[in-house]
Amino acid sequence: SVVGEKITRLIEYATNQSLPLVIVCASGGARMQEGSLSLMQMAKISSASHNYQSDKKLFYVSILTSPTTGGVLA
Repeated sequence: SVVGEKITRLIEYATNQSLPLVIVCASGGARMQEGSLSLMQMAKISSASHNYQSDKKLFYVSILTSPTTGGVLA
């Protein structure tokens, strides 16, 4: 859940400062055994990403590397 919080704060900072955003993702995705707090990070990142794109229409690139199964940044 720490990584999810850091990514959320990064997106919020980029939104507030009107900065472009490039995220490189290499993850197999969240797993149920990680707990509900970790799974909620997906919703927080999605919400912050939506606000970033819809409020200011800023430049955003998501680079998916192997092994990435999709998830929140796909």
